[in-house]
Amino acid sequence: MFYLQRTGDFVIVLRHAVVLVLLASLGCSAQSLPSDVALKVERQVRAYYTIPPSVKVSVGAPHASEFANYDELSVTIEGDNRKQTMQFLLAKDSKTLIRIAKMDLSKDPYLEAMKKIDVSGRPVRGNKDAKVVVVNYDDFECPFCSRMHETLFPEILQEYGDRVKFVYKDFPLVDIHPWAIHAAVDANCLAAQNADAYWGFADYIHANQHEVSSEKTRPAQFAALDRIATTQGQKKNLDEAKLQACLKAQNDDGVKASMHEGENVGVSATPTLFINGQEMDGALPISEVRAALDQALQQAGVAVPVHPAAAGSDASKSSSN
Repeated sequence: MFYLQRTGDFVIVLRHAVVLVLLASLGCSAQSLPSDVALKVERQVRAYYTIPPSVKVSVGAPHASEFANYDELSVTIEGDNRKQTMQFLLAKDSKTLIRIAKMDLSKDPYLEAMKKIDVSGRPVRGNKDAKVVVVNYDDFECPFCSRMHETLFPEILQEYGDRVKFVYKDFPLVDIHPWAIHAAVDANCLAAQNADAYWGFADYIHANQHEVSSEKTRPAQFAALDRIATTQGQKKNLDEAKLQACLKAQNDDGVKASMHEGENVGVSATPTLFINGQEMDGALPISEVRAALDQALQQAGVAVPVHPAAAGSDASKSSSN
């Protein structure tokens, strides 16, 4: 399904949007569209997608399509330093406008998504050789990420741990979460020496975000994160000198690479899960997570676990940040 969402004064394609492929041209030269028809097209597009007046809508020249009695034309939406072009079919009598989306059935969209995600070297929970992989783009300062983390660990892990591989990738929302990058760097410093130390840090921060946020200054927040990371390192007998050097350096190259990867795969909010490539957004109810995992297991030929009786786990877990 193709659909749009307004962000600020602009309209962007959501992550679930189908990749649009230009239909083959029959080689006829393009002719300009009469101004009255172009205006009708613009008004229909603005009304259908609720595009504000501050955003520019440009209608391109029509050219022959592979569909009888229809020409193809492009509509470009521009504003707020963003630009998007969509393809439409326009009836030759100019009475009907059709949105076109061409899907390549030779490719599996879920497999294509997983190809873009690099999980090598990341800490793993569950079965490292599992046929079902859950990748969570996480932000340590995001409250909804904490809800998702609480659902995954321990509940989902206890149910699916021998059937599923869980991996976290960094996607701090830097514009609204000022200490999230520092937390991600600290977590990766721990991961460089011990995966369990990474997960201990993740568990603690997601359960105690207030401990960091309550500090009155940014340096105090960073210091609190470093103390928590140091404690986790001591619990796992890490090389403390190496850990302290890493915490002090605050090299965020890996975090930024993960953020760039997330953007390429369509992430724009946290938490965002990919379950064998199927994208799921927000702090989802545990029932939805189970349903997606069960489907992935069945498709992979793996037995689905027996689930406990429904409890109150689904309450208030339906938003994303």
